Amino acid sequence: MQRRDGFTLIEVLISIALLGLILPALYKSVDLLRDSNAHLFEYLQKSKKETRATQTLYLDIASSDGNLTLTNGEFDRLCMEQTKNSLYGLSKAKVCWVVLKNGHTLVRIEGGSYRLPVGIDERVEVDSVMKDIELFDVYWEKDKVLVLLQQKAEEPVTFMVQGITKPKPKKKKLPEKTLKKEPEA
Repeated sequence: MQRRDGFTLIEVLISIALLGLILPALYKSVDLLRDSNAHLFEYLQKSKKETRATQTLYLDIASSDGNLTLTNGEFDRLCMEQTKNSLYGLSKAKVCWVVLKNGHTLVRIEGGSYRLPVGIDERVEVDSVMKDIELFDVYWEKDKVLVLLQQKAEEPVTFMVQGITKPKPKKKKLPEKTLKKEPEA
């Protein structure tokens, strides 16, 4: 009986041909997996940014003194005269969320005290939050604030903040009138 110590040339050629068929398919699946991971990472980053933005908006409203100003029209905006939720270490900050015309960008403006539009000499921080905003609506009824936010071609984000009461208007003191007493007869 003869003993075989190796492979024949035909066996080696057949195994190389089979590897030639399997390796491209394997490479294609690895490449597909890599693309899928890149898309998932991009989606997670976008979702994380959206979550952080809505969380900051929620905390701005929940930490406010209830003095909210809602404006729809040329620039949709929500302003809080005082909120304890400061991203820049202010004890009480005025915060406005504004949708800019240019690129329909939602920005958050934070400062001590300022008026819109912001002047050059006013010290504020402006953070770009989201681009391509199609919808930014805020509704306020009794003690509930409902926020609707939607980017172009994305699912809308909605949330409600409860327990926000409007501050009572300050009563103006009327000057006391002095009554003249008529002499008694």
